[in-house]
Amino acid sequence: MNLPVDLVGTEGGLVAMAGVLAVLALVDSTSFGTLLIPVWLLLAPGRVRAGRVLAYLGTVAAAYLLIGVAVLLGADALLERYGEALESRPALLVQLVLGVGLLALSFRFDGKRPARRAEANGGRPGRLTRWRERALGLDPAAASPVLPLMGLALGAVTIEVATMLPYLAAIGLLTASDLATPVTLGVLALYCVVMVLPALLLLSGRLVASRWIDPLLRRLERWLSKNAAEMTGWVLGIVGVLLALDAVGRLGWA
Repeated sequence: MNLPVDLVGTEGGLVAMAGVLAVLALVDSTSFGTLLIPVWLLLAPGRVRAGRVLAYLGTVAAAYLLIGVAVLLGADALLERYGEALESRPALLVQLVLGVGLLALSFRFDGKRPARRAEANGGRPGRLTRWRERALGLDPAAASPVLPLMGLALGAVTIEVATMLPYLAAIGLLTASDLATPVTLGVLALYCVVMVLPALLLLSGRLVASRWIDPLLRRLERWLSKNAAEMTGWVLGIVGVLLALDAVGRLGWA
């Protein structure tokens, strides 16, 4: 997929690239692991356990950063060795198939399924509820107050690996830039901070103004729980269409 390399190389281009990266990071900040679970942790009964929420967000950001560094370094080596092959007709056909596949997959993300599963469960506490109790120290049987929390964070990141498309787009943009490797890694780290920033702001609000922030958190939790699957489907569909159209254009079929 061609990247807007004209965004880099000039002062104005760097500002434009920073804006694109900020938008992508904010899109990533609305995901299951970066917003829905933090909101869900903030709504746990009793006082706010800020340290544990921060530990969760730190684990998520660190995991994203490690994945990003691995992909970024791997992308550089891949482009250097196989750049011409990736522009070949077979590679473009694979990209086309991938785009169509993502578009088809997007239709499987039905927002009504979670509600049906909850109804089938009879209202009993689910696995995530039990994880929340262990992560926040509400379960006396939990062996460690930290390991369940890290497990929840890493589990959320693992679930999102297949759908972290805004993050991969940001990595692609950085790969196409002329920034030095240390600067690129620093920008990637800043991206991960921006990605968890909305959750940090909600945590701050919960600590200093819980009376006003709690109704907002509950409405946000209901909306995210209802629409998380559909949002994932939209992201997959949009990226699928972009990949397919890009391939069609470079194959000369349009």
